[in-house]
Amino acid sequence: MHIKKLSLVNFKNYSELSVDLHNKVNCFVGNNGVGKTNLLDAVYYLCMCKSYFQVSDQYSIRQNQEFMVLQGTFHLNNQQDELYCGLKVGKRKQFRKNKKEYQRLSDHIGRYPVVMVSPSDSALIIEGSEERRKYMNAVISQFDRNYLEETIKYNKVLTQRNKYLKELGGRTSGNDLLEIYNNQLIPLAENIHKTRTRFVDELTKVFQNYYSLISQEKEQVSLEYASQLNDNKYGDLLRKFYQKDLAAQYTCMGIHKDELILKMNDLPIKKIGSQGQQKTFLVALKLAQFDFLKTVKEIKPILLLDDIFDKFDVDRVAQILELVADESFGQIFITHTNEERMRKLLSNFHGSHKLFKVDSGQVTSLKP
Repeated sequence: MHIKKLSLVNFKNYSELSVDLHNKVNCFVGNNGVGKTNLLDAVYYLCMCKSYFQVSDQYSIRQNQEFMVLQGTFHLNNQQDELYCGLKVGKRKQFRKNKKEYQRLSDHIGRYPVVMVSPSDSALIIEGSEERRKYMNAVISQFDRNYLEETIKYNKVLTQRNKYLKELGGRTSGNDLLEIYNNQLIPLAENIHKTRTRFVDELTKVFQNYYSLISQEKEQVSLEYASQLNDNKYGDLLRKFYQKDLAAQYTCMGIHKDELILKMNDLPIKKIGSQGQQKTFLVALKLAQFDFLKTVKEIKPILLLDDIFDKFDVDRVAQILELVADESFGQIFITHTNEERMRKLLSNFHGSHKLFKVDSGQVTSLKP
């Protein structure tokens, strides 16, 4: 799978842009703040119906403008698909494939798998457990439609249950309605837990292999899925913590409390890992995610590498480029601030590629 052409109108810092892309490697060089990352985010947006970075779609619209449009020509399984995303301020987002609009955006997610590696991924390590739950949800949703639907339903029922607990104000009346919410949550939680357990088990093996290749086996790393459902049935937990839920006025136990523990040498990498080690950890995790999606989807995802070479030594950069040059990878986008260093890296790169210069919302193709 690859994207042949990308067009933007009023997307972030771009007023209007159309760029023809290489089906293997596309490198974008330019100073910080000129829009390199926004190009990668536009590709991610077309694949996932949302920005990789922004919580609200409105922030993707260029400042002082009323709308934005993203379009991409995708090649997948010997078929060409035209994707369109349009958004007006205060209006519902429109998403079309070959001029046919999706009734539900969830029907699009997973059709065009994508993996982003970005400096912002450091939040996976340094921020709270919600970031790591979001990570699991985002990856699994690209290959398991049922999981996506069940996660949406679980969060909806959980919100309703929490609202009702707050309305009760600690009173013990209203057990019948709580029981209805419980009966809806239990099967959803147990299915989500089973899927996350399988996912982490399978991802860990591939992740450890990638980390060893990049770091030359200097450290041992692992992933651990921590969940209150690992040793308990959810129905038992809801009954056991009924009084605590009433007092707290929210649901204290469940898969919304799950955690993905990231370890190096059997200790949390957040506490002992250097910046270089943490960045290697994240790159290895994302490359493992790529392999996992490629296996289950039988499609090579688009790989977006945003400024990943910062804080890496020469050996680790060379290892990463050697890995992604392999035929097991498909289309790749790379951003870097230093054109000279990028050219030097590409001189030892055996794959075909295009090099682009980005400057203040303009993109120019450079000679190799």
